[in-house]
This record gives sequence, structure tokens and C-alpha cells, in this order.
Amino acid sequence: MTIGHDLPEGVQIRLATNADCDGIIALIDGVLAEYGDRICLEPGGSEADLKDVDQAYRGIGGEFWVLEKENRIVGCHATRPDREDSAVCTFKRLYLDMMLRGTTCGHVLMQATIDWARNGNFRRIEFWSDTRFERAHRFFEKFGFQKNGESREMNDSSVTYWEYFFYLDLR
Repeated sequence: MTIGHDLPEGVQIRLATNADCDGIIALIDGVLAEYGDRICLEPGGSEADLKDVDQAYRGIGGEFWVLEKENRIVGCHATRPDREDSAVCTFKRLYLDMMLRGTTCGHVLMQATIDWARNGNFRRIEFWSDTRFERAHRFFEKFGFQKNGESREMNDSSVTYWEYFFYLDLR
């Protein structure tokens, strides 16, 4: 598959840079606002990676992609090696603007990150996902991701929420 081949007209995929941080934050904040939540950019908080995507991802052997349309970030997805197991990578930050949900954009972003993990010889992909993102969970399952039954309470935002654990064995 050629990355970006199946994107809607005017939407481009590319690697993120620190110049994209404000746009990525605005995208994620907009998605969370749909659920009555807001992004919390406190120093050392769970969103600190969004202030320096070059260092937080590429700087530790990961990668971060964005979708751009008319000079606006409309989608993103990132991955990085797990801190405890070098054969595992962690997916993070899969968000799409509301206007792109249900299009091929999510598929293109997910496939880019899965291909990256396979090409990097990772044996497994893992991530946590907000329990409120039910549509996204059905999307993950189409790619073969499974829940293992674990969930965790999160208090790192303006509202308390829960997450499910997902994984995909690549070999």
C-alpha cells in the first residue's frame, strides 16, 4: 500500500514536526471536548509529549504522523518503543477530526503505524484507549487488536475516565 494513496482529496499524510504541536493539541482538545473533557497541558502531565513531538517520539526511536488539510492538522497517530520491553511498541494519539471519521483516513494512519512496527521488528503492539471511544474500539478490532480485560482509572484530565488495554501480536 502506498501511504496516502487512499486519502480523501486535499488530505495529506506526513511526519509531524514540532511546528505541528499547536495544531495537534488543538485537534486532540477538540476531540476530547466532544466528551466533555479538555486537554490538560500541565508540566510533567500525560500530555507533555505534545509540546515536543520530535523528542518525545523520534528522539526515543518512535514516530509521529499527521494528516493535514488546508494547512490544518486533521488527524494524528504516533508510536514509540515500550520503555520496559524493546520488542513492544506503544501506539498513542490516534485522533481524527469529526469530518474525517468514517473515511479512509483512520485506516491510512493505523496501517502506517502497523507497517512501521512490523518494519522495526517489533513483536507486539500495545496501547490504552479511553472507554468512551466505542467507535474507535470497533475500528481497532477490525485490525485484529484485542482487549485483554484490563482497565484502569485515569485522573490526569479535567474529568475522571477509564481506559481499556489493547494489543496485537505481530508474529
